[in-house]
Formats: sequence, structure tokens, C-alpha cells
Amino acid sequence: MGRDHRGSRRPGLSSSFRQDVVAGLSLPQKALPPKHFYDAAGSRLFERICRLPEYYLTRAELSLTRSHIGAIARFAGRGGVLMEYGSGESLKTRLLIRALRPSAYMPVDISQDALRLAVAKLRREFPRLRIEPVAGDFSRPLDLPRLPGRDRLVYFPGSTIGNLTPQEAQAFLKMTRGQVGPRGAMLVGVDLKKDANVLHAAYNDARGVTAAFNLNLLKRINRELDGDFDLKRFSHYAFYNAPLGRIEMHLVSLAAQTVNVGDHRFGFGAGESIHTENSYKYSIAEFQALAAQGGWRPGKVWTDRRGLFSLHALVAG
Repeated sequence: MGRDHRGSRRPGLSSSFRQDVVAGLSLPQKALPPKHFYDAAGSRLFERICRLPEYYLTRAELSLTRSHIGAIARFAGRGGVLMEYGSGESLKTRLLIRALRPSAYMPVDISQDALRLAVAKLRREFPRLRIEPVAGDFSRPLDLPRLPGRDRLVYFPGSTIGNLTPQEAQAFLKMTRGQVGPRGAMLVGVDLKKDANVLHAAYNDARGVTAAFNLNLLKRINRELDGDFDLKRFSHYAFYNAPLGRIEMHLVSLAAQTVNVGDHRFGFGAGESIHTENSYKYSIAEFQALAAQGGWRPGKVWTDRRGLFSLHALVAG
């Protein structure tokens, strides 16, 4: 999971949601894009996930950011435009804003609700900071406002880049490289490969919050797209696919059944699944190679003390 893919009820994005659901459920291996997890309820559930004892990612990234904020600020420089993909609870963002003193902050998020809440909190804490929120899907080219500031730093925390396949991640990095200009830079949070038992626990927590988060996607389909999924007939399933280096999350049909989404009907066999998310894990060398293929020059890498998580400094020039 990564906290930067979110859903929205804007008309255009609602239409995209319907298209993605119908197309995804029509595939031989049914699948849904993880960006649609994050309606208001999904966002609240993910914030609960981030506080779970098993979910090490958020704590590890926050810890390394606090420990290395001086070096991160020296890399990023002061006075530029800070652009963040996905705003979340903005704990790490606050650290960056205090250290970098940017000329402007531009959060980009697909969820208007999440964007509004994050911006309201930051405006209270940083009343003199120019904040220019952009509602949109950052996995696609965006028309971004021109802001004062010599340099642009893209901040992409939370290991959300792991939700993309390596091919998609490379294309995304190339697209982002084109947006920042020749003097731009990027900070990317990347979850590292580790013991499969640690990974399994992180995505199968004892309290069932991750299961509720996964199943909430079906609730959203029922509510917004006139679906009739019976949530009691689906079960959360997550496992580490070691050959592909990724956690896979699925919703498994517990019986043979038919589900309607608006005018569309989809059949499920017992044990058939909807693939709802990938979360790729990388070694430091693997991600640096991927960044280079995406047009970036890899720089400094910071990790937490346990070596669970990494933050990569990338340079455009």
C-alpha cells in the first residue's frame, strides 16, 4: 500500500472509476486499480493501518526523515517549489516544509476531500506559505500552475511507487522528469526487500484493518456505481510473491456467484479473485537502476536504522 493513490467523487473521476471497474472486472484475472481505494472511508482506514504495530512502513519512513532531515534539506535546497504527490496526514511534509522553507507548496491528489483536509491543516500551521493544491490523477500528465521559485522538488513518499509495475514506474519517472525541468529533483520513498514474514504481517494485520480497507473498495462500488457485492461472500487475501518481488492483495470470492455493477453482470467462481493491489519491494541497487532508466541521476539514499525503508534523492540534471 501507498498512501498517495486516492479516489474522488468529482464527475470526471467518477466516470473514470466506472470505466476502470467495468474494464477490470471483465479481465480474465479480474483486477481493480489501487487508486480507487481512497474514498473518505478508505482514507480513514488507511490512516488506521499506518498506526498498526505490524505496518512498519510509515514509522520507518518518518524515523529516517527525522534522523536525516538536515542532509535531506542540504540536498533539496531552500526556497524552491515543493510539489508532493498525495498529501496523506502530512507528518513528513511538515518536517520538509520547516527545513526547506519553500516558496510554494503544491500538493497533487486525486481525492478532493483528502486534499481539502490536508491543505486546511497545513494552512493553519504555515499561514505564510503559499499553497496551491491540484486535484488530479498524478499518474497521468497534469496541467500544473506556474509558481515562483527557481527549482522544483517532487516529493513522493509512502512507497506508493511500489503500487506500479516496474514498467509503469519507469514511465511515471520519465513523465515526472519532464515536469520538473533541468534543475529539478525528486525524493522517493521506497520499501526495501526483507523477510517475507515481516511483509506478510504488514498486509495481514491481526485487527483486520487491512481486510476492511480492501473490502471497502466493494462498498464504494456498491454505493457509487449501483453495485450489489455481498461483502460477506468475499475475503481479503494478501501474500508475498517472491519471484516478482511484490506483495499482492486480492479479494477472493468464497462461492460461485454473480455480481451486478449498474447494467453490467460479472460471474465469479468459488476461489476466483479480484487483484486489487501490488506493492513492489526493491533493493537499493534495483531502484537506482530503475530511476536511471526513468531519466534520473540517482544520488544519496537514506534508510532507517533497521534497513526496512529507503528514501532516494534523484537529480534531473
